[in-house]
Amino acid sequence: MSIARTWAVALVGAEGERVEVEADLSNQTPDFKIIGLPDKALGEAVQRVHNACANSGIPLPRRRLTVNLSPASLPKQGSGFDVAIAIAALATELPMDAASVAATVHLGELGLDGRLRPIPGILPAVVAAARAGHTRVVVPWANQAEAALVEGIDVIGAVNLAQVAAGHGADVEVRDEDPVALPADDSTPPTPPDLADVIGQREAVDALIVAAAGGHHLLMCGPPGAGKTMLARRLPGILPDLDPSAALASASIRSLSGARVTELSLIPPFEAPHHSASVAALVGGGSRTVRPGAIARATEGVLFLDEAGEFQASALDALRQPLENGSITIHRSGASAQFPARFQLVLATNPCPCGDYGIRGGKCACPPAAIRRYLGRLSGPLLDRIDIELTLARVSVAQRELGSAATTTAQARERVAEARARTMRRLADTPWQLNAQVPGSWLREGPNAPPPSVRRPLDAALHRGALTLRGYDRVLRVAWSLADLGGHPQLSTDHVGRALYLKKGIAL
Repeated sequence: MSIARTWAVALVGAEGERVEVEADLSNQTPDFKIIGLPDKALGEAVQRVHNACANSGIPLPRRRLTVNLSPASLPKQGSGFDVAIAIAALATELPMDAASVAATVHLGELGLDGRLRPIPGILPAVVAAARAGHTRVVVPWANQAEAALVEGIDVIGAVNLAQVAAGHGADVEVRDEDPVALPADDSTPPTPPDLADVIGQREAVDALIVAAAGGHHLLMCGPPGAGKTMLARRLPGILPDLDPSAALASASIRSLSGARVTELSLIPPFEAPHHSASVAALVGGGSRTVRPGAIARATEGVLFLDEAGEFQASALDALRQPLENGSITIHRSGASAQFPARFQLVLATNPCPCGDYGIRGGKCACPPAAIRRYLGRLSGPLLDRIDIELTLARVSVAQRELGSAATTTAQARERVAEARARTMRRLADTPWQLNAQVPGSWLREGPNAPPPSVRRPLDAALHRGALTLRGYDRVLRVAWSLADLGGHPQLSTDHVGRALYLKKGIAL
């Protein structure tokens, strides 16, 4: 046949789009062209495919080959189209099962020797193929375990191009070759440390449990050695395990980042970028291929910014849109990529550049202007999106002796699970699952809206200008988390007062 068709997947952000790869063989001057908005790496597939076919003993036809990637208006990037292009090109002349070729999605890069090389983003690509109704996908041998994480699809891990062609009925010799393996990776997901290691910070531990129960964002301000980082690193351990959908979304982002994915981890991810990170490192980007940043990699988990006052102000303000929308969109010339950004933000900062401002026995030498400039990097709009603002002090000798009564991760995790179960029962007829997701209008006017007597402290704070309306709603969300932790079906003045204190340090 002179025209052959198969399928590949183009990744646009975290989503995949089906791409039909059609090859046409015509009696014109021998040539090989790829059309349909290929990028530089994809344009170089001409030489890779030509050499791979020749070295596999199945050379391309000596006529004009035109390969079209449809839809032509969709930008295509990377070397993951190599196998699909090679199979479609060979099928124009080599006898193959046309139905098999047209029903299969081919993913992978070709080496010049004809072997299939692993590529990043296999998991979201296979997910996209499955959602489009495909039931069979060919991937490089090294990506087989990752692709097999998607249920309901037949994954074929191929070592070389001849093996793929033979699988479609071509009469070719399949050489016994060693597959191209992924780079060695001995790293294992770290187990979150135990909350019982935190000594003497009872109020901070309670606030951490409230944040975990409702999915609230948290800011901790205190001197060095107060335990801010220690607390933040224990938050993933008290969060419930990820459900299959969330685990798949988290693993897809890791795959796009180039990480090795062999199983679906149920532990919420924990991202802690250094304070020297740029806006692009947090948000994501790239000149050719858009890669997810720390914000996207923290999806379904925790994003921890230690020494938040040392981050660039522009990098911190880049968090505002993801915090509101739960997604991040990166625009590039001619294309845009969207990544999920559903994470819990934990900020930790010192009270001043030296860390001793306002500390008993401390000797802060920072001028007032430096302190204002340091804390001013946490802008008002960003702080307004934080649900809990906590001030920590160093642990004293008397507090240290109370270590035997410390809350363990298992105990906190059980309390969080019970509170979230109550939340889901209350929100059963709504599209929300966590208190942090509930819109303010529903909190203020919905069926469980608190009466005016309970809202009075909030109304007073709003009237004084101590709260914005966004902050008002966030206090209500925290109050509901406190009620769920206590097993109360309705809000009380105590819940609102405690939530107001956690937000603004305002006591009734």
